[in-house]
Amino acid sequence: MTTMGAGMDGRAGRRRGALLAAGALTAALALAGCSAGDSGSADSAAPAAKAPLAEGGAADKGSAADAGAGAGAPDLRVDQRAIIYTGTMRVQVANVDDAAREVNAAVTRAGGFIGGDQRRSAEADAVAELQLRVPAAKFAGVVEEVAKLGRQESREINTQDVTEETVDLEARIITQRARVDSARRLLARASSIADLVSLENELGRREADLASLEAKKRRLADLTALSTITVSLAGPAAKTTEERAETGFLVGLKGGWGAFVTSMTILLTVLGALLPWLVAFGVPLAVLLLVLRRRRKSPTLTAGVSAPPPVPAARSAP
Repeated sequence: MTTMGAGMDGRAGRRRGALLAAGALTAALALAGCSAGDSGSADSAAPAAKAPLAEGGAADKGSAADAGAGAGAPDLRVDQRAIIYTGTMRVQVANVDDAAREVNAAVTRAGGFIGGDQRRSAEADAVAELQLRVPAAKFAGVVEEVAKLGRQESREINTQDVTEETVDLEARIITQRARVDSARRLLARASSIADLVSLENELGRREADLASLEAKKRRLADLTALSTITVSLAGPAAKTTEERAETGFLVGLKGGWGAFVTSMTILLTVLGALLPWLVAFGVPLAVLLLVLRRRRKSPTLTAGVSAPPPVPAARSAP
């Protein structure tokens, strides 16, 4: 009995020792897991603390990447390209005012308007300078309609493809808008006066750049949507620019002859105006001078007759 009790006590002791070892191992594993979790949470908390400071740069880079991916390559189809049409033409017409009214009506029918109207003189040499703004789709039709108003003297059509410039400008606007939004978020989180002032200046600069880009976009959209045609309507006697700018010997001779004829005309006009005065006062004055001259000569002749020269005395004979 004593031997049996001692064996049972030994087995119970070994069982308790195994249980204690298992408990110690479990505790060690639990502590290791807790330490790993704490280090992981600390590492995740560090970037979270730095995130607000780097948010502006990350947002700018992300927006730039999104803009680059969203812009893509420009559409190369002709009907999808952004093209600026400009034209200059000169047409000689019988009546400038009537032709100008017909041009205005043609532009109105096309859905455009008159951007400028300058006119010189109202006679046969009258000239009207009209600036037409018409939709790009109606550009060719309006040009042909204006050319039929009279005799076309000159025409010049120019085109400028701004498709790539438009796509690039759109991408820059998207990027700049994202930068403005990030600056506004940072300004809302500013905690000091220095940060507030710095962020306000940065936000103002970014908003000014965005406004400049949007203004360029509106300008391009206006030029591509409405084409510009400069029309010169000239009367029958109007001279062209080349005629007004002629130089050379013949031109100088022609100008000198014209100046001579003009001078002679003025001189004859002055003489014609003075002739009645010359007749009225010149003839009596000439007669008076003639009478005075004759009177001045008469006393000399009388003195010569009354006092003849002395006769020399006769000499005596030796």
